[in-house]
Amino acid sequence: MSESVVFLGDGLSADARWEERLSELEVRTLGVCGDTTDEVIGRLDAVIEIDPGAVVLQVGTNDVGWNRSDEYIVRNIETILCTLRKELRGTRMIVQSVPPRELEYAPVIRSVNRHLRQFAPTVKARYLDLWPVLAAPDGSLGAEWSTDRLHLTEAGYVVWLGELRPMLAESLEHPLLAPAVSRNPA
Repeated sequence: MSESVVFLGDGLSADARWEERLSELEVRTLGVCGDTTDEVIGRLDAVIEIDPGAVVLQVGTNDVGWNRSDEYIVRNIETILCTLRKELRGTRMIVQSVPPRELEYAPVIRSVNRHLRQFAPTVKARYLDLWPVLAAPDGSLGAEWSTDRLHLTEAGYVVWLGELRPMLAESLEHPLLAPAVSRNPA
């Protein structure tokens, strides 16, 4: 296992310039503009091959835009997390909430995020809720963080990084403990 940090997800991760923002770390960005959870599932072998010290997952907003159900999105993100946990037992994982976007999508995004918050601990992943810092009072993406209620401005990325950096630093300081294995006496 390397001590690299892989950022996995869609265009929000791809456009974040994580290598620059976290220059003190060995960062690999595997975010692809336009990707849905289906495409991320198709790219998991690339993550497993890297065998990183940490994976930071951010995906789901494009699924929302394609009007996929909250159940579909959650099931796919659970598949991503379960596959990574099975193949990368010692890798720390952070799953980030689907960020707010246009107001009409707020109910499905809130539902997805509620499920992710509950599911993350079952695969020893940490959950980072970006909703409180990015959402406007009405549940859309705050105008100060975006010009189109979807893509983040520089100010939006600065706010995101401010939330992510402490959790990532704490995660990297502590090794993920392997689950206890019960051994039957011979």
